Amino acid sequence: MREGINLKGLIIITFFSIFTIGSLLIPVPMFPGSWLIMLLGQELIMSAALLSALFNGLVYGSILGLLFHVISRKLEQ
Repeated sequence: MREGINLKGLIIITFFSIFTIGSLLIPVPMFPGSWLIMLLGQELIMSAALLSALFNGLVYGSILGLLFHVISRKLEQ
């Protein structure tokens, strides 16, 4: 059971990193990070790209991590 928890955390961290770095490298604003910056306003213009990338990494990394977890449980059964 302990190995499963470590593997799940590693997968979520990997997806988070991929989407965070991808959001920083792609010059086009991506949803939901662009939506978050729009809600917060223009006072965060200095850190808008980093905040948007972190939020995108969190959202998309969590979605893919949960999807991977669900699919692996279905395959185990």
